[in-house]
Amino acid sequence: MDSGISAFDINRAYNMISLAKKAGKIRSGEFQALEAVEKNKAKLLILAEDASDNTKKRFSDKCSHRSIPLMVFGTREKLGKVTGTGERSSVAVTDEGFADALTRLITAKGVTNG
Repeated sequence: MDSGISAFDINRAYNMISLAKKAGKIRSGEFQALEAVEKNKAKLLILAEDASDNTKKRFSDKCSHRSIPLMVFGTREKLGKVTGTGERSSVAVTDEGFADALTRLITAKGVTNG
């Protein structure tokens, strides 16, 4: 994880992702996340730091084309854990409020956009 980012702040972002999942406001996994992006339902896409280069390029191109914000945050293992699934390299947030809150949390921590 990036130096200078407190464990408390990292956990806040993961808790927000978990809450969005419980509210039914995310699509996780490459297929569901890509579908949300292609249908313009995604308000924010989060990619795991350890996602493959191919996955990063595919989502970067799709998000750029549709003007959907993309942020790199967390690991596949941790994103999977907070979404209640196996490892996940991508999480599409489909709610504007959750997307804004996550963007503020992740940006405040100095994590760069993809």
